[in-house]
Amino acid sequence: MSKIIQKWSNNEYQSWRNKHTIQRSYQEDIVTQIEKLKAHFKVEQYGELKYPEGNYPLFRVMTKEMAPDKPNILITGGVHGYETSGPHGALKFLSEKASDMEKDFNFVCYPCISPWGYETINRWNPEAIDPNRNFFKDSPAQECAAIYHSLAELNLKFLAHIDLHETTDTDNTVFRPDLEKRDGVEQELWEIPDGFYLVADSGRKSDDFQKAMIESVSQVTHIAPSDAQGKIIGKSVNSPGVIEYDVSKLHLCAGLTDAPYVTTTEVYPDSPKVTDAECNAAQVAAIMGGLEYLKSI
Repeated sequence: MSKIIQKWSNNEYQSWRNKHTIQRSYQEDIVTQIEKLKAHFKVEQYGELKYPEGNYPLFRVMTKEMAPDKPNILITGGVHGYETSGPHGALKFLSEKASDMEKDFNFVCYPCISPWGYETINRWNPEAIDPNRNFFKDSPAQECAAIYHSLAELNLKFLAHIDLHETTDTDNTVFRPDLEKRDGVEQELWEIPDGFYLVADSGRKSDDFQKAMIESVSQVTHIAPSDAQGKIIGKSVNSPGVIEYDVSKLHLCAGLTDAPYVTTTEVYPDSPKVTDAECNAAQVAAIMGGLEYLKSI
């Protein structure tokens, strides 16, 4: 029998809102690193989030000279602010690897889409909206609306979009229980996989692209095994370490463009087998594996 759950009242929302306080600095951790990239890349502010804690400027980092004869690659991080290796992996790629790959590609990167979430180590934004279910025009999430309009302004065609994420133990202990209480709908808890995996788009088949990324990451960290039912987070496994969603139907970040090659990375930072540095390196390895594949086709 399903349990009866009372949907959040405004008082319960306010209680949730009040318990989330600033725990780390977007300015010190992220913006200072973005500023260092100005010597090589074009850094632009594409928007600003306005919340009671203050205003958060949003930045995109691009190849300075976007060559029309080179394919464009989109990289996004920090959609869920608590998923730390997303923004840090994006910045590590930009600072250490991107310049070497610019002979083959143009890059557009949004390193930290949800800075309030980064500072409060949160999945949602201050209105208790999950950005990664709200990427569409006129989204109620400021974070999603800002990048949507930024990409419309650029008006670029992309060959690939790599969205950098994590799956953490707090998905089961904090965020899914909060979702259950917010919506008044019972949520199933799934086994958190110990290892890296990818979420492909069911509407854009790119099996070899996904496999190349998994192979690259396997040189850095371990790949998540399937569970006893042959699944990862409740989804059937296409190939080792790869599952898929209909990203457009769910309004996920990976559905922002019509790029033929898209994926969402999922690092597991709570594993006793990895360090924070290895999590960041895994994100970079995923990007590099995808780019090396794209160079070969």
